[in-house]
Amino acid sequence: MHRLLYLAVTTALACTASGLLAQPFPNKPVRIIVAFPPGGATDIVARTMAPKLSEAFGQQVIVDNRAGASGLVGTELAAKAVPDGHTIFMGTLGNLSVNPLLFSKAPFDIARDFAPLTEAVAVTFMMYVHPSFPVKSVKDLIALAKSRPGKINYASSGSGGAPHLAAELFKSMAGVNMVHVPYKGSGPSFVDVLGGQVPLTCDSLTQGLPYVKSGRLRAIATLGPSRSQVLPDVPTVGETLKGYEVVNWFGIVAPAATPHDVIVRLYSELVKVLRMPDIKERLSAQGSDPVGSSPEEFGAFMKSETAKWARVIKEANIRAD
Repeated sequence: MHRLLYLAVTTALACTASGLLAQPFPNKPVRIIVAFPPGGATDIVARTMAPKLSEAFGQQVIVDNRAGASGLVGTELAAKAVPDGHTIFMGTLGNLSVNPLLFSKAPFDIARDFAPLTEAVAVTFMMYVHPSFPVKSVKDLIALAKSRPGKINYASSGSGGAPHLAAELFKSMAGVNMVHVPYKGSGPSFVDVLGGQVPLTCDSLTQGLPYVKSGRLRAIATLGPSRSQVLPDVPTVGETLKGYEVVNWFGIVAPAATPHDVIVRLYSELVKVLRMPDIKERLSAQGSDPVGSSPEEFGAFMKSETAKWARVIKEANIRAD
């Protein structure tokens, strides 16, 4: 009798477990972790995509901001999430390709702990100054910085992020000395630049465009290889400082052990959203160009970016604070 009861219970448990395993993905809300506070460019892009993803999945898609330690807090949380597809991570050039070069003791390994899904957007970066700052061009900034070595501060989203790298590369190539003031994300850094406490930052057009349009910030240069279609009158840094070029990007990854069929579903829905005409228009108007590469292409791209920035970091002697 005991044996029959045992068999009945174990069979019921096995059937229950099998039923749970067989549940299609997604069967609960999907979380997009962003390693920065609300209001930054990564957060804006994630929130632009989230409603369309909610429709595609038939589940709520939540943007979960987990800022701290130059993005390491959010990245670690995503790396250690349950690998069932219900947690994905929208990271940046800094999070996914540069931080491993600057933080050797990070509690995760990007290559080991994440599965690439897609490069979401390529992001136009601009050099912004407060209107009270007596600089209207890259030439003006270089001249002023050379006359006041170590006296000009610049803000960034945190050590190792693209804003930090962009400014340090500029310092190295221009031969100037400016002081890094890191913040816990682009949102907080813009607060102090808008308030005039820090006169300068290099950051995304996605974040800075409203302030340029309202006259609260002045965009003096585009950091990429060509002028932005959104602000075509703003010259590139390279027009004055030959060879200078920085393009940021945001990409989406999942915990490494996420099942292959779930990876395929996530990739498929993400790319569909990125290719929707209204989403493409909204992102492009913000200075973020949709990409939608395959997981294989994105994985190779992340590795190439790590190699590229390893050389730049060494040559420019960039360090995490």
